[in-house]
Amino acid sequence: MIRKLLLAASLAALSACATDAPASKAAVDAARAAPVPTKLTGYLSAGALDGKAILPPPAAPDSAQGRAERAFYDESRALEGSPRWKQAIEDNEIWQGGALKRFSCALGKELSEARTPTAWRILHRIELDVRTVGTPPKDHYARQRPAVGNEKPICIARADWMRTNASYPSGHAMVGWTWALLLTELAPARADALLIAGREMGESRAICGVHFMSDIEAGRTLASGMVARLHAEPQFVADMAKARGELAAAPAASCPAA
Repeated sequence: MIRKLLLAASLAALSACATDAPASKAAVDAARAAPVPTKLTGYLSAGALDGKAILPPPAAPDSAQGRAERAFYDESRALEGSPRWKQAIEDNEIWQGGALKRFSCALGKELSEARTPTAWRILHRIELDVRTVGTPPKDHYARQRPAVGNEKPICIARADWMRTNASYPSGHAMVGWTWALLLTELAPARADALLIAGREMGESRAICGVHFMSDIEAGRTLASGMVARLHAEPQFVADMAKARGELAAAPAASCPAA
């Protein structure tokens, strides 16, 4: 019951952002979240964290939590075309710049391969670590995504991969929360904006309709553990020290007026 009330409250808060909505932005190809060709590798080796052991099983579809999460999916389809829907589309684009631009604005500094190469490399290596840590529990629990078996609107183009790429945990939520935590370490004065960006990037996955809310919670749990584990990696620690000085000298981000 508590879970259901919380989900209802979340929907009400998010719906408040949907008034006076502009015309819907077209759903984007989910491939824009896929990594561009790179020679980079993650910091962590396979088995550095056991996501299957860390995470509990997802809620059964016929449980109270499962039914509440399905209701959230059904009701939140009404957000299609709202400003919050548009943000969910942009948050989907990890490797193509949408999410990176959001974090640049939260940081107040330009994050790019040209201007902040060390920080840029950290963020992209982290995305690969998310795949290393998050894929085993995805495959183990094999939770079906909420958009499978219905034709309700989602913010990315429907494709066959949705039937085989499991929902739990959310990789995007892992990326967003990890980026938020690490950038907060590098720029603590920007903590509020960065942590809001990280939280909202995870919530965008439920708004988009490709994850349940507990997928997002599970992603944040693994992200927090992964950040702690990364600090035992000498190369990561060295890169963070270098990035701290790099960001201090980086140009301000070019962002829309609030």
